[in-house]
Amino acid sequence: MKKRRVGSTGLEITEVSFGGAAVGGLYRACPREAAMQTLQVAWDAGLRYFDTAPFYGFGLSERRFGDFLRDKPRDSYVLSTKVGRLLRPVPEDQIPDHSYVEPLPFAVDYDYSYDGIMRSVEFSYARLGLNRIDILFVHDIGVYTHGVEKTKLHFRQFMDGGLKALEELKSSRVIFAYGLGVNEVQICLDVLRQAPLDCILLASRYSLLDRTAEAELLPLCRQRQTSLIIGGVFNSGILATGPVPGAHFDYLPATADILDRVGAMEKIAAEGGYPLAAAAFQFPLHEPVVASVLTGTAKPANLERNLQLLDIEVPETELAKYDPYTIVQKLG
Repeated sequence: MKKRRVGSTGLEITEVSFGGAAVGGLYRACPREAAMQTLQVAWDAGLRYFDTAPFYGFGLSERRFGDFLRDKPRDSYVLSTKVGRLLRPVPEDQIPDHSYVEPLPFAVDYDYSYDGIMRSVEFSYARLGLNRIDILFVHDIGVYTHGVEKTKLHFRQFMDGGLKALEELKSSRVIFAYGLGVNEVQICLDVLRQAPLDCILLASRYSLLDRTAEAELLPLCRQRQTSLIIGGVFNSGILATGPVPGAHFDYLPATADILDRVGAMEKIAAEGGYPLAAAAFQFPLHEPVVASVLTGTAKPANLERNLQLLDIEVPETELAKYDPYTIVQKLG
């Protein structure tokens, strides 16, 4: 599988990568055997960039990634995890509900400080059972997760201390790159205007359906030599399922407007002779600043189906037909 460079670093990652939320039990339980089988499908398909986080199953995803990768040659893959949340052991009846099913018995505390990030890295090493992490992402630091007032506090905490921790870890070669792992554009702009970032893992904001990142973030990333890793290309599923009853967009049931827009997109895809999901999966990779598209599932068959979407030819001339203005015209 082809690789692309991360920012101005020497690190290269595969154009398609594997994300670990689902194998941590997001929305439904993931037995260990299914997790290992899915990771093996990813490996056999040539994926060599793997992303996880302490938050995913409250440590469960990191443990499973570490178990799978432990016997692989260390220079044969790239691994990222995240900082900003510390796990604290709690009784089983006090495990918080963050949509993870059968997680490990921990609660989550936010900490974007220098000490918090250093502690988070140490804990991740222990859960992974590995001695190297290539990329660290600051996880969910913006308004989308914390609201306006708490974001101000976390932002200041990060800029005053957490950023220094990441810089020290990179300069000492403990890691090779760092950035943000978020679901929103504004916090990316706020940080990137004040500090260099090697990469940003951005979920759901650069897709056929949601172009929030296009106006300001993409040009700024090009200017700052910051790579994007794009998750959520199906926008919570609707670009894969189509506008069916119960379809979700941005983690919620899709509104009538979204259903109509995706219906118009399906017609474009049908006229072009390819599934809409193929266009959605391939779209971000036509942007040079994008280093990888992240896909995550806990089912081997689902991963195989997603990877097959890469084999379907969707010309750039077809992708241009999904311009938001064109879609609006079709609805008008």
